[in-house]
Amino acid sequence: MFVELKLAEGSLIKGMDIEFVDKIDDRKKWCQLKSGPNTINSEDVNPLLKKFSTVANLARTNQISLNNTDLILGVLYGSREELSQHYRKIDERHPVIVGVDFWYRITGFPNFYNKLVIALDKMILSLDTTEFFEKGYTELAVEIKASELFNFE
Repeated sequence: MFVELKLAEGSLIKGMDIEFVDKIDDRKKWCQLKSGPNTINSEDVNPLLKKFSTVANLARTNQISLNNTDLILGVLYGSREELSQHYRKIDERHPVIVGVDFWYRITGFPNFYNKLVIALDKMILSLDTTEFFEKGYTELAVEIKASELFNFE
């Protein structure tokens, strides 16, 4: 989506999802994207930190000006207060940018995130899902009846 909307470019660096110019500090950012504030576990922390270290070392080797604050973990929704301890550990070395702040940095519009959430809420609440769920539970019922795991006699 970010690439399609020309807000970012797909990253050519292994382990990074997108690259974009931060609208707040006007510096290029290399970003690993995560969906929400609780979407990683303890086993994800060291591999993510290793990816960031690898990118930093590659930049030094190629004499690219790069700060630790240029390698970020972007979290699409939530707030800093909601970040799990795993994100907080990463944030000690590289910024974890969340929700409102992330969307502001990538779009340049401070209210973008809030307007996006409102628009998505309206859209979701207006969807007619009757046929979708009816089809789903009908197919599931057929599958259960055909399954050898259940005996309905």
